[in-house]
This record gives sequence, C-alpha cells and structure tokens, in this order.
Amino acid sequence: MVACLFGIGFWQIGYGAWIPAKAWLAQGLMQHAWTRAAAGDASARPWPWADTAPVARLSAQQGNIELIVLAGGSGRTLAFAPGHLSSSVLPGDTGNSVIAGHRDTHFQFLQTVGYGDELQVERSDGRRLRFAVVAIDVVDARVGSVVLDTDEPMLTLITCYPFTTTEVGGPLRYVVTAALLPAETQPTSAGRQH
Repeated sequence: MVACLFGIGFWQIGYGAWIPAKAWLAQGLMQHAWTRAAAGDASARPWPWADTAPVARLSAQQGNIELIVLAGGSGRTLAFAPGHLSSSVLPGDTGNSVIAGHRDTHFQFLQTVGYGDELQVERSDGRRLRFAVVAIDVVDARVGSVVLDTDEPMLTLITCYPFTTTEVGGPLRYVVTAALLPAETQPTSAGRQH
C-alpha cells in the first residue's frame, strides 16, 4: 500500500514537472518559428506536426508581456499561445482582428490593462502597429458576439472571466478592444534585422 502511494506521488510530481517543461520548450520552438516567419518562411510551424504557425507577436508593457500569436483558435493552439481567429482580419487590416487566450496563462495580464494603455503588434510580414485600449467589457458568450466588420482597424483580445475562478468553461468573457493609433505614431519596419 505504501509503495503504491509513493508511486502515485512520484507520478504526480513527474506530471506536474512535465507541464512547465513542455511550456518552456514550446516557447523556444515558437520563438524560433517566429524568426523564420519574419524572415519570409510562410510554413514556419513551431514543431513538425503543428497545424498552426506564428502570425504575430503581441507586446504590452503591463507585466512586460511579449507573446507569439499562433494562427487559429483551437484548444491545441490555445494550450501553447494566444490564437488569432481565422474569421477575423490580421491586426492592422480594416476590420476587427480577434485574438483569444487563456485567462490563467497568456492573457492573465489583461486584468491589469486599462483604458488608453498601449498594445503593440508585429506581424510576420514586418508591419509594426500600435493600438490603444478603448473599451473593456465583460460579456456573456451565450448572448453576445464580437463585431468583425469595422470601418477602422481594431484589435480585440478575449479571455474567460473571472480571472480567479476555478470553474472551467463558464459563459463570461473579458473583452479588451483597442483602436489602431494613427500612422504618424507608428514605428517603421525599416532597419529590421532578420
């Protein structure tokens, strides 16, 4: 009986160590894929069997955040990084670009974001964009939806809400909407190093 308990204990410790190790390895692989994508590799998958590739890098000063954004919003994608929903435009294009992430990992920083805060996005094609937060809402996913057709380029970040709940799959979503800052305030991609 004691040996069985020790065995289960060691298995739990090993499993608990595997998750952070996998996340650390995935981040390194995604950074490498981002470098390849920024250099023009259109098929820069983070690992050979991945069904996704980096489309952007999202940065925020709150918490010194820098995240690789992968294409797609599947559970597999969101387990490793925020995902750009394919039904929305790329950041900076006319319309609303929607990126989703988990509240307890990649998008945990959203709880510290406020009105007027700046979010930066670098696309894999080299475009560097700055957005300012214009709205923060909590919505019920069962009755609300995100508008995709906007006249101006918008960026919407979505995560589950509340941030501290232990409930999985609840209906509430925390939605941060940001507007593209004018072109004269945008950094140039000239001088980019690949």
